[in-house]
Amino acid sequence: MLTDSMVAEQLRQSNHEFRVLEDAHHRLDLELVQLQKRHVLTPAEELSLKHLHKEKLAKKDKMAELIRVWRNHELQAAPQ
Repeated sequence: MLTDSMVAEQLRQSNHEFRVLEDAHHRLDLELVQLQKRHVLTPAEELSLKHLHKEKLAKKDKMAELIRVWRNHELQAAPQ
């Protein structure tokens, strides 16, 4: 059985939506790291941090959903 990372690699090669989500997830991660390096955040930065966390999680959830869909499709397509 393929691991999630193996399925993700398949999707990277074949699914544009997955690549876009993964790129966005990585970009958000970098933005979060930059904000978290600060010792003190303004109220606006605090809100931005929360928004970035939520957006990053949404991207991760969508990638996980694409992995599940790919797995289900492969299981249904496999000879019984």
